[in-house]
Amino acid sequence: MLTQRLAQFAIDTKAADIPSDVMDAARDAFIDTLGVALVGSIDEVGEIAFRYVNGLGGRRESTIWGTHAATTMAEAAFVNGIYGHALDFDDVHTNMHGHPSTTIVPATLAAAETVGTSGKDLLAAYAIGLEVGGKLGVAVGNGHYQRGWHATATMGVFGSTAAVARLLGLNVSQLCHALGLAASQASGMLKNFGTMTKPFHAGHAARCAVQAVLLAKAGFTADTGIFDGDDSFFRTYGEADVVPFEPLLDQLGKPWEAVSPGISYKRWPCCYCNHRSIGALLAMIKEHGIQGKDVQAVEIGFPPGSDTALVHKNPQTGLEGKFSIEYVAAATLLDGKVGIDTFTDVMVQRPDVRALMKNVKRYRVQIEGMYSGGVGFNDVLVRTTKGEYKMRENRAPGSPAWPMNAAERDEKFLDCAGRVLGDIGARRALGLAVDMGKLANAADLAKALVPTETIAQRGRAADAALAK
Repeated sequence: MLTQRLAQFAIDTKAADIPSDVMDAARDAFIDTLGVALVGSIDEVGEIAFRYVNGLGGRRESTIWGTHAATTMAEAAFVNGIYGHALDFDDVHTNMHGHPSTTIVPATLAAAETVGTSGKDLLAAYAIGLEVGGKLGVAVGNGHYQRGWHATATMGVFGSTAAVARLLGLNVSQLCHALGLAASQASGMLKNFGTMTKPFHAGHAARCAVQAVLLAKAGFTADTGIFDGDDSFFRTYGEADVVPFEPLLDQLGKPWEAVSPGISYKRWPCCYCNHRSIGALLAMIKEHGIQGKDVQAVEIGFPPGSDTALVHKNPQTGLEGKFSIEYVAAATLLDGKVGIDTFTDVMVQRPDVRALMKNVKRYRVQIEGMYSGGVGFNDVLVRTTKGEYKMRENRAPGSPAWPMNAAERDEKFLDCAGRVLGDIGARRALGLAVDMGKLANAADLAKALVPTETIAQRGRAADAALAK
């Protein structure tokens, strides 16, 4: 059975057999995710999620990052997963068609903290989770996302389930049941992009993974062949381009998803489908001295599928602006940069931005195939009072083709985490994360995500931090 073979790989693979470059990639994913989750905790969606979960009064098992509160494994995974995706600043994986770490990291760290897992075993669990999510993402095909499913959640729930199952000691049979449980919870719609429900998808998937594992461990049953047969997950959730899963099982760890295609890290806190265009516009500004006041028109070409997630052409809020090339291009040209404070309601409503947005046009590049934010290119044209400038950008910023180096990784973490932990606390957390493979108990890393002083007015702290 295909499901059983997948579960055997997830449970039986030894941490010692996972290559060092894969473990390094897993470590970098933790660093990036923890940083963006900490700053996400003081975003409005993070505030609401925290109040909800903290009000449940659950058993204190796992840390709610950026706070002095703790809750059950499942609810910690939920709220921390929302934090990780709140700003859309988290990493991307092309095979999974989404954001892998915002589901896997919160779920695994919540479990590891509760049972006292070593840092090495935690990294191994992440690598296994990404391997499962990536291979399933290939199998379900591009049509799944194009149809309107949010693969961060629908694929992420399986990767997280496999990862948590390792940490909580499930056997192969139990994991098969857990995967069946996860399948009945796989959900998330692109229609909700630009709202608080998009990060909810990530938190929901992380929580569902933990719940599925705990229930299966307790004896709860599900169909143990959820990826087998005519009524499999692929047939239910996929379209005509579903890829046969059996050959993909032979490719588990050959190569590892963490290194091929690899994980892409965001330089800017918005939908990844914007990033090639941002990179191109910033390069054009630098090379040609373009000033926003001189821009008359912008044209951006997208190959098929590469702007599916950019659902807002006339955004009214900061959240909607994250999914709008019209806004992102206008803001980039007017400000000469993109950052956390680019995506507030006030910034989106600026008169000069509204005016320039009307002159930003996207169009479909007529080419065969299906592309995405991480795969493809953008053709960018900027027409100004001083001339017309064009370029094609094939690389996605932060991807293996245009990588973020260790110094840039650390700078991003410290900027994000420092807004919640302060500079000293952020540097301590970073040091533990960099060396997490040597930690005897991963709970030490979770504890480092707690501020040294209680933030009494989290909403007011959020306003101050995000204005920084």
